[in-house]
Amino acid sequence: MSKFSKNSKLKGLLHNYFSISAEASIICSHLLESINKVHSNYKFIQRALDTVGEHSFPNHLTFASNELRSYNLLHNPFSNPNKYDFKLINDRYSWVLHHLKTRRKNIARKIKIVNCCKHATGACLTVACGAATTLAIIVAAHTLVGLLLGPAIVSLSMKQKLKFRFLRSGVLRKVGKQLDVAAKGAYILNRDFDTMGRLVARLYDDIEDSKAMIKFCLDRKDDRFPLQEVVKELRKSDTGFKKKLEDLEEHVYLCLVTINRARALVIKEMMAPCVES
Repeated sequence: MSKFSKNSKLKGLLHNYFSISAEASIICSHLLESINKVHSNYKFIQRALDTVGEHSFPNHLTFASNELRSYNLLHNPFSNPNKYDFKLINDRYSWVLHHLKTRRKNIARKIKIVNCCKHATGACLTVACGAATTLAIIVAAHTLVGLLLGPAIVSLSMKQKLKFRFLRSGVLRKVGKQLDVAAKGAYILNRDFDTMGRLVARLYDDIEDSKAMIKFCLDRKDDRFPLQEVVKELRKSDTGFKKKLEDLEEHVYLCLVTINRARALVIKEMMAPCVES
């Protein structure tokens, strides 16, 4: 974590990632509240559907009419866009994802350069050790100690100088893993929020359409036919509406799981020690 935090750009990028994921969690919680409210409100329609049949008595129609009137007085749970600004979240996730990918490419390029330098230095080290050995043999031709220690001294000195340079390769790999995990999480969440945004828009329209149809029916108080027709239309859309609501709820829970899992994985990569090669 300390290695990562020394780079202000990387630290700021990761901070934005965690900040957006926190906002996404809040939006998901608001969505779950709205979904529960929709379930609660829909009970009025369900009671009307259960009451009205092909041959309903007047008291059944009156009861159904009162239930639908009560439903129409309720607020559409998805009518407050400030609670879940999907476009804002999508835009911010897209921005973070773009910068994560760009930074990851830069890291990969640096790792490649470090590896190339590492191989080149290794070759130079071999040549240098060979030259040092030859020189030691010439200078200390009659000294057995010089023959034994000459290459070892040169090799040890060069390896110590190169140790810090090689260490950077492990740090870069660690940062690269952090960026990979964060980018994957951002991509999945951006896609999930796009899907949830479309589902919320459809459910909002469905609720408003139902309210408009019910209002038209209730405005014609003395006509039994519109009420039965409205109930018939509501029954047709009942399965589709519940399926959309179920899909949205499933996506919200999956999104929360993805947020927590991605954050945990990024933190795990932060806390993992650097592995040198």
